[in-house]
Order: sequence, then C-alpha cells, then structure tokens
Amino acid sequence: MTTTLDSPRRKASAYLYRKPRLRLSILLSAPMLWLGLAYLGALAALFVTAFWTTDVFTGQVVTEWSLDNFATLFSDAVYRTITLRTVGIAALVTVITAIIAFPMAFYMAKFASPRARRLLVIAVMTPLWASYLVKAYAWRTMLSGNGVLHWLLNPFGLDTPGYGVLATVITLSYLWLPYMILPIYAGLERLPNSLVDASGDLGARPFRTFRSVVLPVTFPAVVAGSIFTFSLSLGDYIAVKIVGGTSQMLGNVVYDNIGAANNLPFAATVATVPVVIMLAYLAAVRRTGALDNL
Repeated sequence: MTTTLDSPRRKASAYLYRKPRLRLSILLSAPMLWLGLAYLGALAALFVTAFWTTDVFTGQVVTEWSLDNFATLFSDAVYRTITLRTVGIAALVTVITAIIAFPMAFYMAKFASPRARRLLVIAVMTPLWASYLVKAYAWRTMLSGNGVLHWLLNPFGLDTPGYGVLATVITLSYLWLPYMILPIYAGLERLPNSLVDASGDLGARPFRTFRSVVLPVTFPAVVAGSIFTFSLSLGDYIAVKIVGGTSQMLGNVVYDNIGAANNLPFAATVATVPVVIMLAYLAAVRRTGALDNL
C-alpha cells in the first residue's frame, strides 16, 4: 500500500522526466558550484591580489589598489625577455610535439592492427603513470656531461646541449607528447579511409592528400592537442628549474616571488600573463572554428 509521500515523489519524478534541461541542470549544479568556488574563485582572488603591493620594510601585503606591479612588469626589460622566452618555448614545444605525434598517431589509427593499436595506446599512456619529477630528473641525468646522450654522441664528435633553453624544450616535448598524440589519434580514427582512397584514385600525390584531405579533417584534433601542450608549457616551472640552467620562465618568476622574495602580489601579477595569453590563444583558435568541430 503506497504512502502519502509517494504521490508527490512520483509527480516530481514525472515533472523532471518531462524537463530534461532542468534535470541536467540539477545534476550539474554541484560540480559547477565547486568549479565556481574552487577555480573561478581562485582566479578572481589572483586578479585582485595582483593590484595589491608588498611593504618593502615589513614584507606585509598592503591591500591598497595600485598599478605599480603591472608598471614594473611591463617596463622592466628582464620580464619582457622572460615572457618572450616562455611563449617561444611553449610554441616550439607545441610544434615539435605535433611533428612527432602526427606520424605516430597516423600509424596507430590507419595501419596498426587492432591488437597492436591497443598496445600502442597503452605505450603512449604509460609515461603518464610515472612521476613528473622522475621523468624530469631522468632527462637531467641524460643531458649531463657524463650522461647517456654524451656517451651516444661522443663518438661522432658531438656533445649534449647541457642545461638551458634547448634542454627545457627537449624535456617539455617529452613530457607533453602524449597529450598531443592522443587527440590526433582520436581525430584520425574519425577520418574515413574512403576519403584517402578517393584522393589517391583521383591522382593526388601523398603530400596533396595530406594537405587537402587529412590535415583539414584532423585540424581540430591538432588544435585540441596544442591547447594542452601550449598551456602546460606556458605555466611550467619545475622542468626549467631542473634542466634549464640559468634560464627562467614565467613560472619560475611566480615561484620565486612566492617563496624566496615573499612578494605574493607581484607573483599574482606575473601569473596573470599566462592566463591572458591563453585567453587570447583560445579566442584566436575559436575564430578559426576548430573548437566547434571537436
């Protein structure tokens, strides 16, 4: 025998069943609230802190609005150089990973057998299971003066690049390569083989097929991978500390001002630069229409 509460519950269930958007809104309310508080709230606090200053004598944060931090950031040539270096490293890492990832993903999607494809996907994802620090320090060991690269290149009269910008690019390219392979692989899986075959039947050479058929279809996937590699490289500060030598990136400036310098407002000011760059990058990508096809 049903209770008096069953009728309201049934009515509520029936109402929600007829309102799928309302049902979806209720389901997403908790994670969206968490996102708003934990992520967007933290970003808002970051931007507010960027307009504060630090007392040079006491080291205390002065909660008065000022543009001094931004004036220092834009007027000092050192920070302009670090910003350009960071953007250049992030862009170079993105290009290198895309060049390496595309043939690997193409083989996985179009030539490998189903069993080999599964094994290759596992092989690509395996480095993600290892610690970031373990991989970064492994590259530090390989790039050292008596490391593996020195042992391999020495017979040819060559030597390792040592620690610096090039070592940072190599390490970051290795670290973020899976984030480029997997989106491109997913995009190539959606590419019908009939399109490639039709292009060859019409007399197109391999490069023309790649430029006119394969690349336009997989361009959104490349953009998706570039968002990962570019943003992760833009905000990295650990790899350059380990293999970067004396070179600096924006992440190092943020880390040093939070730690040794104890200047949280200026660290927040510097941290806004990668955020603004990524927003500009996403806006540029959105204008190409690539994100609409993901």
